[in-house]
Amino acid sequence: MSGRFEPFERIETGTGWEGDGWDIPEPQKGWRTEVSLERPRSAITRNSSPDVPFDRSINPYRGCEHGCIYCFARPSHGYLGLSPGLDFETRLVARPDIWRVLDQELRRPSYTVAPMAIGTNTDPYQPIESTFKAMRKVLEVLQDFRHPVGIVTKGTMVARDLDILGPMAAAGLAHVGVTITTLDPDLSRRMEPRVPLPARRLALINELSQAGVPVRVMISPVIPGLTDHEIEPILDAAHKAGARAASWLMLRLPHEVAPLVKDWLWEHAPGRAEKVMRRLREMHGGKEYDSRFGHRMRGQGVHARMIARRFEIAARRLGLDGGLPPLDCAQFRVPLGTQDQPSLF
Repeated sequence: MSGRFEPFERIETGTGWEGDGWDIPEPQKGWRTEVSLERPRSAITRNSSPDVPFDRSINPYRGCEHGCIYCFARPSHGYLGLSPGLDFETRLVARPDIWRVLDQELRRPSYTVAPMAIGTNTDPYQPIESTFKAMRKVLEVLQDFRHPVGIVTKGTMVARDLDILGPMAAAGLAHVGVTITTLDPDLSRRMEPRVPLPARRLALINELSQAGVPVRVMISPVIPGLTDHEIEPILDAAHKAGARAASWLMLRLPHEVAPLVKDWLWEHAPGRAEKVMRRLREMHGGKEYDSRFGHRMRGQGVHARMIARRFEIAARRLGLDGGLPPLDCAQFRVPLGTQDQPSLF
């Protein structure tokens, strides 16, 4: 799939190996991950959306190796001249020096502290983090400044950073949201091909919780007609694992995400495809997606209200409806030294 901003369309031709019963050799698949490096002019991205509870975020990576077919962030790859399809999963941009830019921004006299969100666009704990450690360095900066942070991830690599997150959480400076879309490992592997399986994410919730990190389970996205029947089981399993709060979001199909998801449905869930799309159109006034604030995250209509009500009842029953403790902004301070040149005092 070509980007919306490209004047030409690229079409994949066959490799010659299709249909003969043999696996395509890895070098000929063309799916190997390519990573470009970037030093951003700014580390902090600002937003004014009334649909989200934060006004700033950090993205250590562009694109996401997890490859979730439903990812609403896919269209952002079009701004790079890359496709929201396979390029989004395999042609990534890493920002290993983003922590240096962040350090400079947090030192500005004009900076006013508020909770930082990470993982709201692409996952900071996708597989390439094990190589570049951009997220680790960002966390070290935030810890030095005593800056509050909320993280959203599907990646179990977040447990690597418990030596930072544990003390920050104890000081009221950190919490983590773990996303679980389905408990079905087969569906998960087809829909989220390079994400740790649901059982591992439940184990992650337990590990974070045992370390004192407040955890929210995030059922995102709910796919009506395909995964909506799992709302209660996911909440039950996450509660048993130690989650302290829960949230949910409806499937969104902005721009190039719509044809990608429809193609995936007809290939992997042909018996459910029409039902899923019919439900989505019912929730968006006859359209596949409604981008208006106040509508895009949850939809509207009978089925949207039914899903919201089921979630509300189940979350209340389990005590997951109260939210996580608020993050503390009062501890923010500018350290004397930097990671490159620590203070002598």
